[in-house]
Amino acid sequence: MTASVRSKLLLPAGALPALLASAAPAFAGSGGFAPVSPQSPNAEGISRSYWFVTIFVVAVFVLVESLLLAFIVRFRRRRRSRDADGAQIHGSTRLETMWTIGPVLILVAIAVFVLAKLPGIRDVPAATAGSPNLVVKVTGRQYYWQYEYPNGVIAIDELRAPQGTTVELEVTAPVFDVIHSWWIPALGGKIDAIPGRVNRTWFAAERTGVFRGQCAELCGLNHARMLAAVEVLPKAEFETWLTTRKDAQDAGTSPLGRELYVGGCAKCHGLAGEGKVAANAPALKGSRIVTDAKAIDVLLRKGQNLMPAIGRDWSDAQMRAMTGYLKERFAGGN
Repeated sequence: MTASVRSKLLLPAGALPALLASAAPAFAGSGGFAPVSPQSPNAEGISRSYWFVTIFVVAVFVLVESLLLAFIVRFRRRRRSRDADGAQIHGSTRLETMWTIGPVLILVAIAVFVLAKLPGIRDVPAATAGSPNLVVKVTGRQYYWQYEYPNGVIAIDELRAPQGTTVELEVTAPVFDVIHSWWIPALGGKIDAIPGRVNRTWFAAERTGVFRGQCAELCGLNHARMLAAVEVLPKAEFETWLTTRKDAQDAGTSPLGRELYVGGCAKCHGLAGEGKVAANAPALKGSRIVTDAKAIDVLLRKGQNLMPAIGRDWSDAQMRAMTGYLKERFAGGN
């Protein structure tokens, strides 16, 4: 065998260790191939399914590549002339049966495992008298997430939830919007927010903290800005927040206006109202319209030019919160 041919045959053998070495950092971090650490039973089911399938994938890859290298070495040309045929190897019934049945058994094992895990991932646990589910309506909009609690509290982009409680999410989108997809990897799989349709998912966070995610469905030019977060609080702290937020919302002093602006307006008009962040959006700072609540109401509900009607179905409380915030933030309350 010539030196050039021998060097080409050694390339796969040298590339495999380099590939595995480069993959190690990716597996070590949550931004690589490995899923993030699960913090909910359904996310745990997804993670276990992932690793179960990965075991077979890695095993098959190593087996196939090892056999390939072994065949390259074993059946190389050696000193045989270039125009001479190689050894004629006829079929083996036993070997052919093994490589047919083997993959079938692997696929059956994966299917059985995944189907066994699927109900625990997909189905919302039944509520009990002592432990009722918290049902939250999640609405995907261009380009923010709206959360509505049973007592009428509305929050934007960040969902607060009690630790250890099953949170049932009713995920949808307005009929005039596009498809979005709610996904917090540590708390479960993604679920589509489809206009006019309600999909359900759930999580039960095992520890407190903030878990981040984003829209997982390309929904437009500002898709990358459509982030989401879940802040898990101790039960008592959550109940206090929910009650306080409700009182503040009824009194018109909640941060809802700021949240609506940051989630729905700042992504085009800028956090400081400087404008032209996206789609040549005009500046709001110093604009006369921010002092005219009626004009803002019409603009948000009907839209204008490139601006969508983001407030088409907002409640009166949401509209009051927004108009009040715009006036206070960009017109000094005058």
